[in-house]
Amino acid sequence: MALSVCLLLDAPAERAVRAVWRRLEELGVGSLLSHTHGRHVPHLSFASLRSYALEEVASALTQLPAPAMNAPLHFDGLGLFRRSRCWLLPAVTGELLERQASVVRAVVGTGADLHKHYVPGSWLPHLTLAPRVHLADLPVVARTAYEVLPLVAGVSGAALVDTGTGEISHLPHLV
Repeated sequence: MALSVCLLLDAPAERAVRAVWRRLEELGVGSLLSHTHGRHVPHLSFASLRSYALEEVASALTQLPAPAMNAPLHFDGLGLFRRSRCWLLPAVTGELLERQASVVRAVVGTGADLHKHYVPGSWLPHLTLAPRVHLADLPVVARTAYEVLPLVAGVSGAALVDTGTGEISHLPHLV
């Protein structure tokens, strides 16, 4: 199991993303709505930990100062990783990069094992729509995603998410 440190979206943005997930499912493309445990929430992950001490990670994150600004996320593009995960791409700001780097420093400082794709400088922020898209389904995903893009998403909170179970532990001090 992995543990992710995630930003959660405000209610209007969460509804919009969930509508995309539902529409994809109706069109025969699996989304995060039905993936694994089916308890996914729309999110942007700052870190994914392969091994960790939960209490130490949570404690380290409570030591981080609140961000100076809590700017909304601006999603205006669609991306696809090599292993077929399709996602929305937010505008990458200096504030977002610095916040991700500070989260990584905090969790790595506990001895947690960070997944290589979340190393600052390699991290590509994304909001997953469909975890396993076949090339033939890409036009369906693109058409559905562009029905809600551009999407301005406020950040409603942060959380630790157990990716194996979908269990969420809120981190109100991170936003």
